[in-house]
Amino acid sequence: MKLQVVRTIAKQQQIKPGVTSKAELIKKIQLHEGNFSCYGTATLGICDQTACLWREDCIAASQE
Repeated sequence: MKLQVVRTIAKQQQIKPGVTSKAELIKKIQLHEGNFSCYGTATLGICDQTACLWREDCIAASQE
């Protein structure tokens, strides 16, 4: 997901994106939604959060 889309989602949830990195902004959104702030931490590409909006990006980010 592009950073601009993440920023739009953040703004819709009343989160000010500022100059926050994509990963940190997604973590803020996750916390705001009442979820774990686990973006980019999928060890070995394994993640049990199948309904997560960020899942695909998260797994890719955790493998970098």
